[in-house]
Amino acid sequence: METRVAGERSLLAGVAISAVGIGMYIPFSLVFFHHVTGLSFTLVGLVMTITGVAGLAFMPLAGSAVDRFGAKKVNLVLYGMRAAGFALYPFAHSLPAFAAVTLVTALADRSFSVVQQSLIGEVARGSARDRLQASIRALQNAGMGAGALLVSAVLGLWGTGGFTYTAWGNALAFALAGLLVARVRPVRDAGTAGAAGSAKRPAAGYRMVLRDRPFLGLTAANFLTALGYSALSVLFPLYLSTWLMAPDSLTGAAFTVNTVLCAGIGVLIASRVRRSGARRTRSAALGALLFAAAFVGQIVLGTVRPGQTATLIALLAIVVVYTLGELVHSPSGGALSVSAAPEAVRGRYLATYQLSYSLASALAPSLFTFLLAVDGRLPWAVLAVSALGAALALVRLERHLPAEAVHAEPPAPAAPRAAAPAAA
Repeated sequence: METRVAGERSLLAGVAISAVGIGMYIPFSLVFFHHVTGLSFTLVGLVMTITGVAGLAFMPLAGSAVDRFGAKKVNLVLYGMRAAGFALYPFAHSLPAFAAVTLVTALADRSFSVVQQSLIGEVARGSARDRLQASIRALQNAGMGAGALLVSAVLGLWGTGGFTYTAWGNALAFALAGLLVARVRPVRDAGTAGAAGSAKRPAAGYRMVLRDRPFLGLTAANFLTALGYSALSVLFPLYLSTWLMAPDSLTGAAFTVNTVLCAGIGVLIASRVRRSGARRTRSAALGALLFAAAFVGQIVLGTVRPGQTATLIALLAIVVVYTLGELVHSPSGGALSVSAAPEAVRGRYLATYQLSYSLASALAPSLFTFLLAVDGRLPWAVLAVSALGAALALVRLERHLPAEAVHAEPPAPAAPRAAAPAAA
């Protein structure tokens, strides 16, 4: 039976509220910051790129901070940084002021996934981690969709001046999320209960992570899968317009289907996978295989190139398969990484793991555009091979990872055999 997390409802409510804030600016980021600060699009884009790279460099430090102070404390600091940043954006009209505020928020944004994953490991054990992973992903999708709708309504009422109210709304959302997460209570294992609150932690650093070959293999496998996560937002729109010659409206339809499915059935799918008793490595591998099937579907579609109606039906079917892969892989893959990381250095381990997502996101635009220029089906072929490689790697790594990471719950001990009757 799954144990409930102390303060779980507050944690999930905080995630939902902060996701609404993120959805209020992510879809319009360049336009958002241009109107809030009054700076040109060129300057805004340049500053966002530079500070985004700086945020990547900050992730290892965030991992170290988690190991030293605990994930909950660092999580609250990051929420505070984001709230302060958005509260100050409407006053950052000069380039130096905008760069300073953007740097602070970028450091917090880039590191947040590391800290949030560490927090899941800090407050939950066993299959509760898988459940939280699924719930958080569903709420993030729902919240971001609600945020995008909300900012559209604000802009409809107040025009571009509404971006200022949106910035302050974001600040309020992150502040409220921080207050809610403050109610979450970390759990302690029996072996570590006596050390709770102690400032002394085992001396370990990133060298320990680099010596852990199974975990590095897990990170490499995730990089291959993470390329697939970038496909819907980066490759899909380009593929539609340049290779299939389909209307851009199909991109919006695909995103809508993906978001609705993630928000609507994400928890249900994850629950079914969890109750099946599947090992996390194998359910994550299944998600990667579904990704590969969707990518092969794109290759077939790009070869046949049917009429517009058939293309629409095929694309939506492919997006459904892709989304199912995402829903199966994400909770298991996330819980696998959290559980494979030693508790004393979980922050450093997860900072390393999350870099696989960041590197994939940074590489995807240039890789996809280069391959697309050669042949529209080529990037999908590369993604299919990558997803198959990730699935194979996950299965092969299974015996090298800790048992508590592979199994959501400890496997039941085998029943002892009955003793053979003594010979007369």
